[in-house]
Amino acid sequence: MARRDDKRGKRDREEGDEFVDKLVHINRVAKTVKGGRNMSFAALVVVGDGKGQVGFGKGKAREVPECIRKGTELAKKSLVRIPLREGRTLHHDCKGRHGAGKVILRAAPPGTGIIAGGPMRAVLESLGMQDVVAKSTGSSNPYNMVRATFNALLSQENPRMIAAKRGKKVGDIVGRRRDGASSPEMEASEG
Repeated sequence: MARRDDKRGKRDREEGDEFVDKLVHINRVAKTVKGGRNMSFAALVVVGDGKGQVGFGKGKAREVPECIRKGTELAKKSLVRIPLREGRTLHHDCKGRHGAGKVILRAAPPGTGIIAGGPMRAVLESLGMQDVVAKSTGSSNPYNMVRATFNALLSQENPRMIAAKRGKKVGDIVGRRRDGASSPEMEASEG
């Protein structure tokens, strides 16, 4: 079995899968039955390419490595693309919510880094974000925090998307600076 796993790993590398997977949480579950207790595990895994794609998955199995593998496969199937400004931060501030978990994500200037905790940090690092300030309020349940973070990230829109909805040019949406130079968002969307 170890040989088969090695071959599968090599095949993935040859295909060019450059995914970063992060284990967010492992939950040990005990089910009481007539003969005693049945132990199983549930793993929450976040997968991203570091270039704007990220997904999460939950795997359940009797052994930890198997549940991590299942979670990783589900996360790769649920990848979503998030628009990033200059490839490093958000276009605008946003809020997300799932159940009792609430998160606030704010764009940050270069050099700030990822200021976020726990499950949110795993999502933002896998996404490839470099500068962001995040705050979690409400539930600290990792499942709710990850889903709330995805809820916030999916509300992100870049200037090109907004211009297309309104039937205008990107320059009309973003505008020009007072010194006559175009803003970084406009340069990125025109190029």
